[in-house]
Amino acid sequence: MAAVETCGTGAGGTGFMAAATSKNNVTGFQRKGPRAGGTDSSGSRLVSIAGTRPSVRNGQLLVSTGLPALDQLLGGGLAVGTVLLIEEDKYNIYSPLLFKYFLAEGIISRHTLLVASAKEDPADILQELPAPFLDDNCKKEFDEDTCNHKTPEPNIEMKIAWRYQLLPKMEAGPVSSSRFGHYYDVSKRIPQELLEASKWHGFFLPEKLSLSLKVEHCSLTHGYLKLLNFIQSIIYEEGFDGSNPQKKQKNILRIGIQNLGSPLWGDDICCTENCNNSHSLTKFLYVLRGLLRTSLSACVITVPSHLIQNKAVIARVTNLSDTVVGLESFIGSEKETNPLYKDYHGLIHIRQIPRLNNLTCDVSDVKDLGFKLKRKQFTIEVRENSYIFVHSLEVNSIFFLTLIKFLKHCFMLIIFKFFWCNRMLFFRLLFLFFILMIYH
Repeated sequence: MAAVETCGTGAGGTGFMAAATSKNNVTGFQRKGPRAGGTDSSGSRLVSIAGTRPSVRNGQLLVSTGLPALDQLLGGGLAVGTVLLIEEDKYNIYSPLLFKYFLAEGIISRHTLLVASAKEDPADILQELPAPFLDDNCKKEFDEDTCNHKTPEPNIEMKIAWRYQLLPKMEAGPVSSSRFGHYYDVSKRIPQELLEASKWHGFFLPEKLSLSLKVEHCSLTHGYLKLLNFIQSIIYEEGFDGSNPQKKQKNILRIGIQNLGSPLWGDDICCTENCNNSHSLTKFLYVLRGLLRTSLSACVITVPSHLIQNKAVIARVTNLSDTVVGLESFIGSEKETNPLYKDYHGLIHIRQIPRLNNLTCDVSDVKDLGFKLKRKQFTIEVRENSYIFVHSLEVNSIFFLTLIKFLKHCFMLIIFKFFWCNRMLFFRLLFLFFILMIYH
């Protein structure tokens, strides 16, 4: 840039550039001044925000979900300005863990938090966040946790199908040099000094609702309307939308909404199939996405989709979300005793991945994903043994079909020798009758 600007000064630009080069002992293609504070009068540069990184695909700013394995499945992380929808498991055991991972990552990255719930007090949710692994002993603790849950699988290289060898390896252990995304210990609680140093806003629906409510003609329920106004005020007042520039370094607003769509929010979407407020949840998501698109914020929402009886509503909610992840727990199901899933506690389904600046969504190529809750960590793994069981079942079925065909031909040969050798017409007709009955 320096050479271009110097050459445009006039006829003596070449001599001036040579003199400046010899005087400063630098070439015309190097910067002439240091940019210590990240500011320079010659032009603007991309300001780095703590806890973020640009996407290698499209340069979109990403934040970590708090689970590096999930970041890898989503293309590097959760894009700023998007919504991650988590479909809760049946007994709501594992989905709160992903929700707390997202909030804990925000505290470690010093992001601003906005926690909304109609069931639990946001202050109580923050007290139950998992503690991060420290850099000095994270490797030791993780190796100890891995050894306790390791199952012996001799000669595994001969079992794994070739298509699983080409899949990317899930990050399961802590890496001390990683600055994006952290690992957490679910057996411990986050230190109190980290909570006191963090900045967060809480929205507890029972406290926001008053006894004297004004009935307004609006397609949104009162809880959704209050929450949207609260989110909008935080975004505008603290400058996350850019209209009121932040005084210090730019920051990210992490929004976490728990059990959205449940009856606690005043929505009957889970109660009846033909609900009156089916459009209330979809309109809330539509307005929320509009707020996120124009601000430095990312949102994670948990929805009890297994309670929603209207499948059309589920489809609209999915289309109004950018990223959709579903959790399927094995508790109380037939898969709990199935040897195919003995090493896992449930399945995780990546139903939708955002394709930014496009009208269509993307679909993950990795389908066989299982999760398990260890003593200290929640891990996501590729179910490499699924193909082994399926392949063995296919081989066994082919063997049994071949055996049945062989027995059928042997039986036909016996009938032919017994009946056809007899000259009587009656036995010949009986033979043909048996032939038709067997092949029908």
